[in-house]
Amino acid sequence: MARRWLIGMFLLTFFSSEWVFAQQPPKPLTLEECIQMALERNLKLHSALEGVKGSEFRRRAALTDFFAKWTGQFGVTHYNQPTTVGYSSVYNPITGKVMNTDRDLFALSTTITQPLFAGGSILSNYRLEKLGVDLSKMDVETIKRDIVLQVREGYFTILKAEKFLEVARQTVKQFSAQLEVTKAFFEVGIVPKNDVLQAEVRLANAKQGLVKAENDLLLAKAYLNSILRREIDTPLEVVDILEYRPFPLSFEESVKEALEKRPEIKNAQLRIEQAKEGVKIAKSGFYPTITLSGNYSRVSEEPGLMGDWKGERWTIQTLATFTLGDWGKTAYKVGESKVKVTQAEDSKTQLIEGIILEVKNYYQNLLVAERNLSVAEKAIEQAEENLRMNEERYKYQVATATDVLDAVTLLAQARVNYYSALSDFNIVKARLERAMGRME
Repeated sequence: MARRWLIGMFLLTFFSSEWVFAQQPPKPLTLEECIQMALERNLKLHSALEGVKGSEFRRRAALTDFFAKWTGQFGVTHYNQPTTVGYSSVYNPITGKVMNTDRDLFALSTTITQPLFAGGSILSNYRLEKLGVDLSKMDVETIKRDIVLQVREGYFTILKAEKFLEVARQTVKQFSAQLEVTKAFFEVGIVPKNDVLQAEVRLANAKQGLVKAENDLLLAKAYLNSILRREIDTPLEVVDILEYRPFPLSFEESVKEALEKRPEIKNAQLRIEQAKEGVKIAKSGFYPTITLSGNYSRVSEEPGLMGDWKGERWTIQTLATFTLGDWGKTAYKVGESKVKVTQAEDSKTQLIEGIILEVKNYYQNLLVAERNLSVAEKAIEQAEENLRMNEERYKYQVATATDVLDAVTLLAQARVNYYSALSDFNIVKARLERAMGRME
């Protein structure tokens, strides 16, 4: 009996602890933890990293063009009448007939070819693929910065939604308190029924706002979960870092940093260099190609090439190949390649101009958010004092219920404006830092 009782107590304790553990809220994630998680799990980044590997394989493939190529052939040929086996005829001294003949001829041939000169095309093609590796790495850096920005925006959006929810709860609480006061006044005949109805309507509207704030927070967390590649309904809590920190750099300093750090600019420069290598490859068509090759061949009437009759020989050859006329095809290719260089240079210029405009846009938005933040902070103090004064006046029936309800609404709006300006400041700051090429 005691044993059963002990087992029952153990199971009850175990499942109770499991239930308590399951009910515990998740540990709040820091911004840095969210960024690290997103970088580790993002599929677009994974694909870009695989692209770097692919570019490296292409570079290695281009490197092999510098070295000799070894090829081999083995075949059998059936003739309609006997043919000489080998590279010379063997005559019968008695009959004078050719002895080394057969209708089936097996042959093996192997060749080693080493390019000596290709007009610079091999070197230029290798450089082009090497630049391709650097391009892939710059694509990775660009995607990393985009991911960091997405996480920061999602993170601050959650904090903004949490603040809005807090304001909505405070508003419902204040309207509820005002409704109780109004009801008390109505019961003793101080205020009319209309004041009670107004307070009830305002409370109902505030509760609707609370429902919307709760839904907005739910959606904000779902969005960040999707960025982190977690289940969309996974419980999520974040550390509150919503605060004002002045941006220390001037616009000119921000532009300078952007032009130095943006991986897109480096990417554009690499594309220019690739286009120039394309010009060199096209110009190689004006020059001859020179190769050194060695060949060994063996023939016999047996598949094993060790029959009674066999022949073998080897050769070494240096070959120069010229294009004497192609109706201007090479020149046209060169012209097209030069056009691509110009296009790449124009793209880089447009990119730089776009980056400067992007920095200007976000910098100005940052200044606007900063000014709005200062105004909104003062508005909260004014709205709180306005509410206090109207509540006191209402107690003595100097102010109307509408005055108090309006004061509550004004305070709620002032708080919403403040948290909106604060979150907008942090989000715009994150976008500005992305425009400057920063990772943090």
